[in-house]
Amino acid sequence: MRAKNFFLEILHVDKNSGARYGILHTPHGDVEVPMFMPVGTVGSVKTLSPEEVKSLGAGVILANTYHLHLRPGEDIVAKAGGIQKFMNYKGPMLTDSGGFQVFSLAEKRNITEEGVTFKSHLNGDKIFFSPEKVIDIEEKIGADIIMSFDECIPYPVSYEYAKNSTLRTLRWAKRGLDAHKKENQALFGIVQGGEFEDLRKYCAEELVKMDFDGYSIGGTSIDEPKDVCFKMIDMAIKYLPFDKPRYLMGVGSLDYILEGIGKGIDMMDCVLPTRIARHGTLMTHHGRVNIKNEKYKEDFTSLDEECDCYTCRNYTKAYLRHLYVSNEAFGLRLLSIHNLRFLISIVEGARTAIKEDRFIEYKNEILKKYGDSRGF
Repeated sequence: MRAKNFFLEILHVDKNSGARYGILHTPHGDVEVPMFMPVGTVGSVKTLSPEEVKSLGAGVILANTYHLHLRPGEDIVAKAGGIQKFMNYKGPMLTDSGGFQVFSLAEKRNITEEGVTFKSHLNGDKIFFSPEKVIDIEEKIGADIIMSFDECIPYPVSYEYAKNSTLRTLRWAKRGLDAHKKENQALFGIVQGGEFEDLRKYCAEELVKMDFDGYSIGGTSIDEPKDVCFKMIDMAIKYLPFDKPRYLMGVGSLDYILEGIGKGIDMMDCVLPTRIARHGTLMTHHGRVNIKNEKYKEDFTSLDEECDCYTCRNYTKAYLRHLYVSNEAFGLRLLSIHNLRFLISIVEGARTAIKEDRFIEYKNEILKKYGDSRGF
């Protein structure tokens, strides 16, 4: 079943790279791609209001199926009228399947063909997720875009492990697709396969045969080397349809974001900008800033003179440092505002560069100015 009122309109492809610019049409509004999606794990981007996140230029916000299932529960979200009404976000939203959390947070899990049995990381309660159960949870949460339940392959693993896991993910994808009944939600398939090209190719081709509304590249950003991550993208993306959204999961540093865009990725998400902000680390146009550093105690200049965010327009490094070392919540809000706006603005610049066929020059310029190959 194809989702109603959901489609990707590609308007321009950079002639020197695979980067593409377009509009993603959703039931809760149209958004430009490529885009960076802030993460609101439990229906909240930490320390910020939905209105503030929207004002930063956010399009789609991501929420997490696993965490919302644990609390408050998908039935409560459904009674509220869906996740947008529940959290008062005036824009499109996406829920991941919870697969990554099941495989990263649960200490003990039992994987069978039927699904995964594991314990809640909150209280140890026994939980069972099957592809059908996950689709039911996501339909009740009500986001515009939902993800298939997959097995997130760790890194590194043997070829045999990756093959068995990938085949299971494909069987689960078909079961989830068959269970999906809500026609105003787009369902994405997730390409797995580890670092093995034949598995990535096979997984992508089989998912495309199932005709999902979009496709995600999973199993990246799980501590594999950067070059391996980039190869994983290459192994999958060339087999995905041109006219469907391509989503690279869990990517939030500048180098990964810009590399993904250059390969034809449309959507990316990560907790990175808000997480490192809460630890005093800021992304700026001239590299990282650790606001805890003593040298900022009497620095009355803007955090980033090239940034147009509320924080940079109104507050100095000295004040931001004061708030942070004083453990003031307002300081964490200001730092999160900056990091999110910084990343969103970088992607806005990428969209402009794509339309002008100068994405490669833009990418190189940004990374040279940033001066840190790790990208955050």
